[in-house]
Amino acid sequence: MVGRRDLKANEARPGDGTETAASSGAAPRSSKLLTRRSLLRSGVAALAAVPWAKPLAASSPSPHRNRRKTASQDEIVLGVSAAFSGPSRGLGTELYRGAMAYFSYVNDRGGVNGRPIVLKLYDDGYQPDACVANTLRLIQEDNVLLLFGYVGTPTVTRVLPLLKRFREQQVYLFFPFTGAEPQREPPYGDFAFNLRASYRQETAGLVDNFVRIGRRRVAVFYQIDAYGRSGWAGVREALARHGETIVAEATYSRGTQFEASMRRQVEILKAHSPDAVICIGAYAACAAFARDAIDLGLHVPVANLSFVGSENLQRTLRERRRDPDSYTRFLVNSQVVPAYDNATLPAVGEYHRLMFQYDPQLPADLEKVTPGQPYQPLARGFVSLEGFLNAKLMTEILRRLGGRLDKSRLEQAVFSVRNFPFGIDQSVSFGPNRRQGMQRVYYTVADGSHFALLRDWEARFGAV
Repeated sequence: MVGRRDLKANEARPGDGTETAASSGAAPRSSKLLTRRSLLRSGVAALAAVPWAKPLAASSPSPHRNRRKTASQDEIVLGVSAAFSGPSRGLGTELYRGAMAYFSYVNDRGGVNGRPIVLKLYDDGYQPDACVANTLRLIQEDNVLLLFGYVGTPTVTRVLPLLKRFREQQVYLFFPFTGAEPQREPPYGDFAFNLRASYRQETAGLVDNFVRIGRRRVAVFYQIDAYGRSGWAGVREALARHGETIVAEATYSRGTQFEASMRRQVEILKAHSPDAVICIGAYAACAAFARDAIDLGLHVPVANLSFVGSENLQRTLRERRRDPDSYTRFLVNSQVVPAYDNATLPAVGEYHRLMFQYDPQLPADLEKVTPGQPYQPLARGFVSLEGFLNAKLMTEILRRLGGRLDKSRLEQAVFSVRNFPFGIDQSVSFGPNRRQGMQRVYYTVADGSHFALLRDWEARFGAV
C-alpha cells in the first residue's frame, strides 16, 4: 500500500499531494516550567525560534488594544494559536473574525464584570510544532486565563499532552475548531471543552444518508495526519454498522495547495467505481480533488466535513471558471452550525448585525505573515458563525465566573450551563460527563455562489 509508512502520527509534511493509498482492510495506527533541556528531551528544542509564530494582541477598538504582553487584573486574556498563514489561513481568519464580532460588542458595553476580553494571537500556519511553541508561550509567559479557538486536529492533538503536563495550573482549551476524538476522551478529555459536534457524528451522518439512498460503495480521500485518520476511522465505523467497508482510499499531505495535481488520487478511487467519496481535508486540497474528479469523469457525490471551510472551498473552485457550477454541483458538505443566512434564528440575526457593524479584520502584523498572498475576508460564512457562537458561549461562561478570575472555578462555571437557550435551533448543555455542548449536524449543497441546506437527499443524489 503506497505511503503507509507516512501514517505514523503527526509526521506528515507539506508536499505536492502525491501520496496515495489504495483500498485496504487494515486500520491506520493510530507542571513545571519547561526548560530548554526538557524541550530537548521531548524533541522540540527548535520550537523557541519558529519564524512564523508571531504574537499579537487583539480586542475591539479600545485603549486596551496591544497594551500589555501578559495578562493583567483588568483584562480577560484568552490565548489563541491558529492558522493565519498558509493554505488554511482562511479557517483561522474567519473563526477569529466571527469571535471578534461578538467580543467587540461585549467590550463596547463594558466587557465582562468590568473587564474587556482580549485575544492574545499567535500564528501557527496549521503546523503542530509551531502550535506547541505558541502554547508554551501562552501558558508560561503570557499567563492567559485559558486557551480558545485553536484550529485543526494535528495542532490540537500535539497540544493536549502539554495541557495534561500543566494540569496543576488548570489550563483548559475551549472550543477548538476540530471534531476529532482525542480531546473528547481519555486521557485528554478532561482538559478541553468542545462546542461543535464531532467528526464521528459528521461522518456517521454522511454514511447513513448515502447508504439510505443506495450509495453503499463509499471511498475516502483524506489528509494523511491525525485529522485525516480521525475522519477515516469515523467513515470506517459508520460503514461497518451497515455491513460495508471503505472501497478505496487516497491521501495527500497537509499543506498541499490548490495548484497541486490530484490526478493520481482520483484515478485510484475511480478504479474502484465508488458511489460517493467522503473527503477529510482542508479547502485547498479538497478543491483540487473536486476539480480533478470532474475533469477525469468521476461524477459522484463528493462530501466534505465542516472543517473544510465551505465558502473558501467554493470560492476556490469557482474563481476564474467559465462554468463555475460544473465544479460544485456534486458537493455535499456537513456543517456543525445552522445555515448562516437563516436570520430567523435570533443568534444568526445577531451575527449578521454584529459582523456588519464591526467587520473585524486581522491585526496588521498578521496580514503580513503571508506576503504576496492577500486573503479576502468573507462577509459571512459557516466558519465565522461558529467563531461567533464560540465567543457568545465563552462570554456566558466568563460571566458565570463572577468578579474573580479563578481558573479553579472554570469547570464549575462550564458545568452550570444546562439547556442554555443559545438563540439557534438547539440548546447547549455541559456536565462532568458531557464536555461537548452541541450535537446536531446539518447538510448543505452548493447553490450558486453559496451553500444551502440539503432537504431531499434522494432527489439530489439518489442512485439511478
